[in-house]
Amino acid sequence: MKTLSQNPKNPAFVQNPYETYDKLRALGPIAYWQDLDLAVVSSYDGVQMGLKDRRFGREAPVGFKPVVPDHLRPFYDVDDHSMLELEGDRHRRLRSLVLRAFTSRRIKELAPEITEICHAQIDAFPKDAPFDLLTAYATPIPIRVISRLLGVPEDMGDQLLAWSNAMVAVYTPLCDIQTQTKAATAATEFADFMRSYIDKRRLSPADDLITHLIAAEEDGEKLSTPELISTCILLLNAGHEATVHSIGLGVKTLIEHQTPLETAQDRLRDDTVDGTIEEILRYDPPLHLFQRWVNEDTTFLGHDFKRGDKIGLLLGAANRDHDAWDRPDRFDSTRRVKQNTAFGGGIHFCVGAPLARLEMKIALSVLFDRCPDLALTEQPLYADTWHFHGLKTLMMCR
Repeated sequence: MKTLSQNPKNPAFVQNPYETYDKLRALGPIAYWQDLDLAVVSSYDGVQMGLKDRRFGREAPVGFKPVVPDHLRPFYDVDDHSMLELEGDRHRRLRSLVLRAFTSRRIKELAPEITEICHAQIDAFPKDAPFDLLTAYATPIPIRVISRLLGVPEDMGDQLLAWSNAMVAVYTPLCDIQTQTKAATAATEFADFMRSYIDKRRLSPADDLITHLIAAEEDGEKLSTPELISTCILLLNAGHEATVHSIGLGVKTLIEHQTPLETAQDRLRDDTVDGTIEEILRYDPPLHLFQRWVNEDTTFLGHDFKRGDKIGLLLGAANRDHDAWDRPDRFDSTRRVKQNTAFGGGIHFCVGAPLARLEMKIALSVLFDRCPDLALTEQPLYADTWHFHGLKTLMMCR
C-alpha cells in the first residue's frame, strides 16, 4: 500500500482538498494517509463498495473498542446510543423506529413552512450593505426547520446551534483536548435539555417528531429515554450541520459557475432543480470522510486487513473520480448525476437526506428568485474543519 503525507489542517489543503484526492487515487485503490494513520479509499467504485460491504461497520468489533478518556465520557454517554454508531439488530431497530416517525409524507408537508422561513429570512437581509449569507440565511433555515419538526422551541435556535457545533467538532481529525472538553460539556447540557423536554412531551403529547418517536413501537419495544435523547440530538445535529454547508456551497457554486445569473435561475426551475441539487452535492459535498471498522480478517481492493483495523471512505474524492464522471472537476448543472456519495450509502445512508434535499431545493430557488442580483463581495473561504466541508463566511450584497 502506497503512502501519502498531507496535514488535513494545512490551509492550502482546507481550501482545495481535491488536488490531494487526485494524488491519492493515483496511488491505487487504497492508499495509506500517514497524517491520519488511516488506509483510505478514494475511488467512486471503492467508496460505494465500502459503504455497502458488511465486512465493515461503524461499531468497533468486540475487544477493539477504544478506551474513552474521562474528559470525553459525557460525549460518549450520548454517542453510544446513536444509531449512526451502531450495527446489527440494535441499529435496525432504532432506524426502523425513527423512520416510522420521520416519514416522507411528514417531510413533504414541511415544504410550505420551509418556503415561509426562507422568505422571512430574506426579508431581514440588509439592503445597502454586505452581509454574511451563512448567518443570515443558510444557518437559520435548517435549525428552524428541524426545531419545528422535532417540536423544540425555535427561540432555542442559537443555543441548539452552539451545542451542536461543539459536539460535531470532536469528529474533526486531530482535534485537541480543548475541543473534546467543549464537546463533552455541550453533550451534557444538550442531553439534560432533551431529557426535560422529552419528559414534558410524555405528559403533554403534540403533533411533533419527539411525540411520534415516544409513541413509535416495534414488536412491543419502544425507544428508551437514553435512545430518545441520542436520537433527538443526532437529528438536530445532522439535521442542520450538512444542510447549512450545502446551502452555502450551493450559492457559492452557482454564482461562481453560472454567467449570467439568469442561467442559475433557469436551472432552479421545478423541472430541473433536482438535477442541479444533485450536481451541487456531487461537485462540493458537505462531508468528505466516513470511517469504518473492519469486522473480520479480509481482503478488500487487493489489500489485506485484520479485524479491528479501520478504513476511511473519502466521499468528496469519490464524487470527483475521473473513472466515474465525465470532467468531474467541472460543475455542470445539466449533468445527469448518478448516485453520488454525499449522504453516504448502505444501511447508514442518511435518514435526513430527503429533508436536506427539500431544504436545498426550496432555499436556493427562493433565494435566486427574490435576489436576482445577488453577488459575492469577498472570495469565500472554507472553514478549518476539512471533512465537515463548509464555508467560513459567505459575504454578499443584493
